[in-house]
Amino acid sequence: MGFELFDKRSAPMRGAPSVTVQRKGIVSINAAAHQLIGGARVVDLLFDPKRRVMALRPANKSPHSYELRKPSNSGQTLLSATAFMQAYDIDTTVSRRFEPFEEDGMLCINFDGPFTEVRGNRSNTGGRSDMAS
Repeated sequence: MGFELFDKRSAPMRGAPSVTVQRKGIVSINAAAHQLIGGARVVDLLFDPKRRVMALRPANKSPHSYELRKPSNSGQTLLSATAFMQAYDIDTTVSRRFEPFEEDGMLCINFDGPFTEVRGNRSNTGGRSDMAS
């Protein structure tokens, strides 16, 4: 087995908020990003088509809301948003990590903003990820 080049862009800074849109539309939210919405357990999903920004807004449970799942020991909170990604034509063929931002009490992800392609340790396809502009 050969050496792989470590690309510091592929690993988020410790404690920095990050949201990863995984293949097939699963959204993984790290603890720092989850705190931007007060650790909400239920959210509404919103989309600004002009800016291509997705927003998670803390909500009460309703037919329109989504429950966030927190698997044990991972530190990540998960959201199954496959239908959302399909409805707004968001590319989920590869996993992408975004730096989220808070706007009006919502956790926001700009799909046209910079991202890092995330490759799991199961696929050894080059070891390099590029930032989008």
